[in-house]
Amino acid sequence: MFHYQGQQIAFASKHSKEDVVLPHFKKYLGVVFNVPCIDTDTLGTFSGEVERLGNALDVAEKKARLAMKAADLPYGLASEGSFGPHPYIPFLPSDQEILLFIDDKRQFKLHEILISDKTNFMHRCIANYDEVRPLLEAALFPSHGLIVRPNSWTDKKIIFKGIRDENELRVSITKSLAASRDGKAWLETDMRANVNPSRMKVIGELAEKLAKRLATNCPSCSAPGWGCTNFEKGLPCEYCESPTELVAFEVHGCVLCEYIENKQRKDCATRAEQKYCGVCNP
Repeated sequence: MFHYQGQQIAFASKHSKEDVVLPHFKKYLGVVFNVPCIDTDTLGTFSGEVERLGNALDVAEKKARLAMKAADLPYGLASEGSFGPHPYIPFLPSDQEILLFIDDKRQFKLHEILISDKTNFMHRCIANYDEVRPLLEAALFPSHGLIVRPNSWTDKKIIFKGIRDENELRVSITKSLAASRDGKAWLETDMRANVNPSRMKVIGELAEKLAKRLATNCPSCSAPGWGCTNFEKGLPCEYCESPTELVAFEVHGCVLCEYIENKQRKDCATRAEQKYCGVCNP
Protein backbone atom coordinates (compact mmCIF):
# COMPACT_ATOMS: atom_id res chain seq x y z
CA MET A 1 0.00 0.00 0.00
CA PHE A 2 1.51 3.32 -1.10
CA HIS A 3 0.10 5.81 1.39
CA TYR A 4 1.83 8.93 0.09
CA GLN A 5 2.03 8.33 -3.66
CA GLY A 6 1.66 11.67 -5.46
CA GLN A 7 1.25 13.65 -2.25
CA GLN A 8 3.02 16.93 -1.45
CA ILE A 9 5.18 17.18 1.66
CA ALA A 10 6.10 20.56 3.10
CA PHE A 11 9.84 20.52 3.69
CA ALA A 12 11.44 23.16 5.90
CA SER A 13 14.83 23.85 4.38
CA LYS A 14 16.80 27.05 3.97
CA HIS A 15 20.07 25.40 2.98
CA SER A 16 19.23 23.13 0.02
CA LYS A 17 18.74 19.92 2.02
CA GLU A 18 15.99 18.94 -0.40
CA ASP A 19 18.76 18.13 -2.90
CA VAL A 20 19.72 15.01 -0.92
CA VAL A 21 16.40 14.24 0.82
CA LEU A 22 13.91 14.37 -2.06
CA PRO A 23 15.52 11.65 -4.21
CA HIS A 24 14.97 9.06 -1.46
CA PHE A 25 11.44 10.19 -0.63
CA LYS A 26 10.56 10.18 -4.31
CA LYS A 27 12.07 6.71 -4.81
CA TYR A 28 10.43 4.98 -1.84
CA LEU A 29 7.24 7.02 -1.39
CA GLY A 30 6.52 8.69 -4.74
CA VAL A 31 6.05 12.13 -3.17
CA VAL A 32 6.92 15.64 -4.26
CA PHE A 33 8.27 18.39 -2.02
CA ASN A 34 6.88 21.85 -1.44
CA VAL A 35 9.70 23.99 0.00
CA PRO A 36 8.13 27.25 1.21
CA CYS A 37 10.28 30.31 1.82
CA ILE A 38 10.68 30.35 5.60
CA ASP A 39 13.59 31.59 7.67
CA THR A 40 14.57 28.61 9.83
CA ASP A 41 17.43 30.68 11.30
CA THR A 42 14.86 32.34 13.57
CA LEU A 43 14.80 29.06 15.52
CA GLY A 44 18.56 29.05 16.12
CA THR A 45 21.89 29.24 14.31
CA PHE A 46 25.02 27.13 14.61
CA SER A 47 27.12 30.29 14.83
CA GLY A 48 25.33 31.53 17.92
CA GLU A 49 23.65 34.77 16.88
CA VAL A 50 20.28 33.16 17.58
CA GLU A 51 20.09 30.72 20.48
CA ARG A 52 18.30 27.43 19.83
CA LEU A 53 15.47 27.06 22.31
CA GLY A 54 14.58 23.45 23.11
CA ASN A 55 16.28 20.28 21.97
CA ALA A 56 16.93 19.30 18.38
CA LEU A 57 13.68 17.35 18.07
CA ASP A 58 11.66 20.31 19.38
CA VAL A 59 13.25 22.60 16.81
CA ALA A 60 12.71 20.10 13.99
CA GLU A 61 9.01 19.98 14.82
CA LYS A 62 8.78 23.79 14.92
CA LYS A 63 10.44 23.93 11.49
CA ALA A 64 8.10 21.31 10.04
CA ARG A 65 5.04 23.07 11.46
CA LEU A 66 6.14 26.39 9.98
CA ALA A 67 6.51 24.76 6.57
CA MET A 68 3.15 22.98 6.84
CA LYS A 69 1.41 26.21 7.74
CA ALA A 70 3.12 28.17 4.95
CA ALA A 71 2.27 25.51 2.34
CA ASP A 72 -1.14 24.64 3.83
CA LEU A 73 -0.34 20.91 3.81
CA PRO A 74 -1.03 18.08 6.30
CA TYR A 75 2.41 16.52 5.81
CA GLY A 76 5.66 18.09 7.00
CA LEU A 77 9.34 17.25 7.14
CA ALA A 78 12.32 18.93 8.77
CA SER A 79 15.83 18.12 9.92
CA GLU A 80 18.04 19.43 12.68
CA GLY A 81 21.69 18.73 13.45
CA SER A 82 23.84 18.85 16.57
CA PHE A 83 27.62 18.72 16.71
CA GLY A 84 30.02 17.88 19.52
CA PRO A 85 31.89 14.97 21.12
CA HIS A 86 30.81 11.52 19.96
CA PRO A 87 28.48 9.96 22.58
CA TYR A 88 30.34 6.63 22.52
CA ILE A 89 33.87 7.47 21.38
CA PRO A 90 35.55 10.14 23.55
CA PHE A 91 37.44 12.98 21.85
CA LEU A 92 35.96 12.13 18.44
CA PRO A 93 33.70 14.83 16.93
CA SER A 94 30.32 13.71 15.71
CA ASP A 95 27.34 14.86 13.68
CA GLN A 96 23.97 13.87 15.14
CA GLU A 97 21.15 14.38 12.65
CA ILE A 98 17.41 14.16 13.26
CA LEU A 99 14.84 13.95 10.47
CA LEU A 100 11.21 14.33 11.53
CA PHE A 101 8.06 13.56 9.54
CA ILE A 102 4.60 14.75 10.59
CA ASP A 103 1.36 13.27 9.28
CA ASP A 104 -1.58 15.31 10.55
CA LYS A 105 -4.08 13.23 8.55
CA ARG A 106 -3.25 10.10 10.52
CA GLN A 107 -2.16 12.06 13.61
CA PHE A 108 1.37 10.75 14.11
CA LYS A 109 4.97 11.97 14.16
CA LEU A 110 7.96 9.83 13.26
CA HIS A 111 11.66 10.61 13.43
CA GLU A 112 14.93 8.83 12.79
CA ILE A 113 18.37 9.67 14.16
CA LEU A 114 21.80 9.11 12.66
CA ILE A 115 25.07 9.69 14.52
CA SER A 116 28.12 9.92 12.28
CA ASP A 117 31.81 10.54 12.82
CA LYS A 118 32.09 11.69 9.20
CA THR A 119 32.28 15.36 10.08
CA ASN A 120 34.80 18.18 9.90
CA PHE A 121 33.35 19.88 13.00
CA MET A 122 35.96 21.97 14.82
CA HIS A 123 36.55 25.45 16.27
CA ARG A 124 39.53 27.45 17.50
CA CYS A 125 40.46 30.81 18.97
CA ILE A 126 43.28 32.36 16.96
CA ALA A 127 45.56 35.37 17.42
CA ASN A 128 46.76 35.74 13.82
CA TYR A 129 46.36 34.31 10.34
CA ASP A 130 49.38 32.02 10.62
CA GLU A 131 47.58 29.99 13.30
CA VAL A 132 44.87 29.14 10.78
CA ARG A 133 47.02 27.32 8.24
CA PRO A 134 47.48 24.05 10.21
CA LEU A 135 43.69 23.89 10.69
CA LEU A 136 42.57 24.21 7.10
CA GLU A 137 43.20 20.62 6.03
CA ALA A 138 41.26 19.20 9.00
CA ALA A 139 38.45 21.67 8.29
CA LEU A 140 38.32 20.39 4.66
CA PHE A 141 38.72 23.95 3.40
CA PRO A 142 37.90 25.17 0.76
CA SER A 143 35.38 22.46 -0.21
CA HIS A 144 33.71 23.09 3.16
CA GLY A 145 32.86 26.57 4.43
CA LEU A 146 34.24 28.38 7.46
CA ILE A 147 32.85 30.98 9.86
CA VAL A 148 34.94 33.77 11.37
CA ARG A 149 33.95 36.32 13.99
CA PRO A 150 35.56 38.34 16.81
CA ASN A 151 36.42 36.13 19.77
CA SER A 152 35.23 38.71 22.30
CA TRP A 153 31.92 39.32 20.60
CA THR A 154 30.02 42.52 21.33
CA ASP A 155 28.34 43.21 17.99
CA LYS A 156 26.80 39.99 16.65
CA LYS A 157 26.43 41.57 13.23
CA ILE A 158 30.18 41.21 12.76
CA ILE A 159 30.34 37.66 11.49
CA PHE A 160 31.54 36.14 8.22
CA LYS A 161 29.92 32.91 7.04
CA GLY A 162 30.32 30.47 4.19
CA ILE A 163 33.97 31.36 3.58
CA ARG A 164 35.46 29.13 0.85
CA ASP A 165 38.16 31.41 -0.54
CA GLU A 166 41.56 32.06 1.05
CA ASN A 167 41.57 35.79 0.30
CA GLU A 168 38.12 36.14 1.83
CA LEU A 169 39.32 34.15 4.84
CA ARG A 170 42.31 36.43 5.36
CA VAL A 171 40.15 39.57 5.17
CA SER A 172 37.56 38.11 7.55
CA ILE A 173 40.20 37.23 10.12
CA THR A 174 41.81 40.68 9.89
CA LYS A 175 38.47 42.39 10.46
CA SER A 176 37.53 40.06 13.30
CA LEU A 177 40.86 40.55 15.08
CA ALA A 178 40.41 44.31 14.86
CA ALA A 179 36.82 44.20 16.16
CA SER A 180 37.49 41.87 19.11
CA ARG A 181 38.05 43.33 22.56
CA ASP A 182 40.76 40.74 23.26
CA GLY A 183 42.40 41.07 19.84
CA LYS A 184 41.58 37.48 18.86
CA ALA A 185 39.30 35.85 16.33
CA TRP A 186 37.03 32.83 16.55
CA LEU A 187 37.22 30.33 13.69
CA GLU A 188 34.76 27.48 13.23
CA THR A 189 33.54 25.14 10.54
CA ASP A 190 30.32 26.27 8.91
CA MET A 191 27.90 23.43 9.60
CA ARG A 192 25.09 24.69 7.38
CA ALA A 193 24.30 21.90 4.94
CA ASN A 194 24.67 23.96 1.77
CA VAL A 195 28.35 24.72 2.53
CA ASN A 196 29.20 21.43 4.23
CA PRO A 197 29.21 18.44 1.85
CA SER A 198 30.08 16.02 4.68
CA ARG A 199 26.95 16.94 6.58
CA MET A 200 24.86 16.87 3.42
CA LYS A 201 25.93 13.27 2.83
CA VAL A 202 24.87 12.24 6.35
CA ILE A 203 21.48 13.92 5.87
CA GLY A 204 21.05 11.97 2.64
CA GLU A 205 21.77 8.68 4.41
CA LEU A 206 19.26 9.55 7.12
CA ALA A 207 16.64 10.50 4.52
CA GLU A 208 16.90 7.05 2.96
CA LYS A 209 16.49 5.46 6.40
CA LEU A 210 13.32 7.43 7.18
CA ALA A 211 11.85 7.06 3.68
CA LYS A 212 12.28 3.27 3.81
CA ARG A 213 10.55 3.16 7.18
CA LEU A 214 7.61 5.28 5.99
CA ALA A 215 7.29 2.90 3.05
CA THR A 216 7.00 -0.08 5.42
CA ASN A 217 3.46 -0.91 6.54
CA CYS A 218 2.41 -2.30 9.90
CA PRO A 219 1.72 -6.07 9.62
CA SER A 220 -1.40 -5.60 11.73
CA CYS A 221 -3.15 -2.37 10.62
CA SER A 222 -1.16 -1.46 7.46
CA ALA A 223 -0.27 2.02 8.76
CA PRO A 224 2.96 3.51 7.37
CA GLY A 225 6.09 3.84 9.48
CA TRP A 226 6.59 0.32 10.84
CA GLY A 227 10.08 -0.11 12.29
CA CYS A 228 12.38 -0.34 15.27
CA THR A 229 11.02 1.52 18.30
CA ASN A 230 13.17 0.12 21.10
CA PHE A 231 15.87 -2.32 22.10
CA GLU A 232 15.70 -5.07 24.71
CA LYS A 233 18.94 -5.74 26.58
CA GLY A 234 20.01 -9.08 28.00
CA LEU A 235 22.01 -10.90 25.31
CA PRO A 236 23.16 -14.04 27.18
CA CYS A 237 26.83 -14.69 27.87
CA GLU A 238 28.39 -17.35 25.63
CA TYR A 239 29.96 -19.03 28.69
CA CYS A 240 27.55 -18.80 31.65
CA GLU A 241 24.30 -17.79 29.91
CA SER A 242 23.82 -14.82 32.26
CA PRO A 243 22.12 -11.79 30.68
CA THR A 244 24.49 -8.97 29.71
CA GLU A 245 23.94 -5.28 29.03
CA LEU A 246 24.15 -5.91 25.28
CA VAL A 247 21.03 -5.75 23.12
CA ALA A 248 19.27 -9.12 22.85
CA PHE A 249 16.73 -8.12 20.21
CA GLU A 250 15.05 -5.18 18.54
CA VAL A 251 11.46 -4.22 19.28
CA HIS A 252 9.54 -3.21 16.15
CA GLY A 253 6.28 -1.37 16.46
CA CYS A 254 3.53 0.60 14.77
CA VAL A 255 3.10 4.38 14.94
CA LEU A 256 -0.68 4.03 15.32
CA CYS A 257 -1.73 0.69 16.80
CA GLU A 258 -0.15 -1.21 19.71
CA TYR A 259 1.14 -4.13 17.67
CA ILE A 260 4.83 -5.01 18.28
CA GLU A 261 7.23 -7.77 17.26
CA ASN A 262 10.64 -8.77 18.58
CA LYS A 263 13.23 -8.97 15.82
CA GLN A 264 16.68 -10.54 15.76
CA ARG A 265 19.68 -8.24 16.00
CA LYS A 266 20.95 -7.03 12.64
CA ASP A 267 24.24 -8.90 13.19
CA CYS A 268 22.25 -12.07 14.07
CA ALA A 269 24.25 -12.52 17.31
CA THR A 270 22.61 -14.84 19.84
CA ARG A 271 25.39 -14.87 22.47
CA ALA A 272 27.64 -12.19 23.95
CA GLU A 273 31.40 -12.59 24.26
CA GLN A 274 32.48 -13.46 27.79
CA LYS A 275 34.32 -10.12 28.17
CA TYR A 276 30.94 -8.31 28.23
CA CYS A 277 29.55 -10.49 31.04
CA GLY A 278 29.19 -8.90 34.46
CA VAL A 279 29.10 -12.32 36.15
CA CYS A 280 32.24 -13.69 34.48
CA ASN A 281 33.97 -10.31 34.79
CA PRO A 282 32.61 -8.72 37.99
